[in-house]
Amino acid sequence: MSRANRLLDLLQALRRHRYPVSGHLLAQDLGISLRTLYRDIETLKAQGAHIEGEAGVGFVLRPGFMLPPLMFTPDEIEAIVLGSNWVAKRADAPLSAAAKNALAKIAAVMPDDLREMLDTAGVMVGPGAPITGGDIDLGVLRAAIQAERKLAIAYTDGKGAASERVIWPVALAFFDSVRVLVAWCETRTDFRHFRCDRICSIRTLTAKPPKRRRALLKAWRVKEGVPEP
Repeated sequence: MSRANRLLDLLQALRRHRYPVSGHLLAQDLGISLRTLYRDIETLKAQGAHIEGEAGVGFVLRPGFMLPPLMFTPDEIEAIVLGSNWVAKRADAPLSAAAKNALAKIAAVMPDDLREMLDTAGVMVGPGAPITGGDIDLGVLRAAIQAERKLAIAYTDGKGAASERVIWPVALAFFDSVRVLVAWCETRTDFRHFRCDRICSIRTLTAKPPKRRRALLKAWRVKEGVPEP
């Protein structure tokens, strides 16, 4: 394995851990010696990676660092192209623009040979059913999810029954033709799935849910039997 690939694998391993991970575990996962691991960590630090920790305590990579030039396998390039193009075609306008911008930024720092593979990837997103999105701004939903704020919504269910709810937004799911908001409903005291095209109005509240979104998302996964990504 080349040193560049080894450094990239180390970055990926660090990114998989949100909390400090021991050097022994990292070295074992990567199949390298502890001495080589420590040397590679110092190399990444010298190149700008914000790696915190020390031997005997553990290491954690803070967000915001990418190792130039970006190196991807052909399969990884096709996954990037396919995923970005799906978002560009099937998500709302702000996310669509963000997907295109992200792909352009990735292309800008890739070596020429890999950039050519990015431009000529043999995967594409086919036409889908018309998206039933409703009139609400999905950006408001995403902002509430990120800021962990309660929402007051007016909702009409599939039978035409109208109700007003206070919910704790957890995640926004993009299906081929509909968007669904996963949230804890104070009225039902349980998780509910709200189709975005049936949300008539939405208002962001200043109050925060009593539980962090991470805990809510974990509880929802357990309830629905959804595995961790």
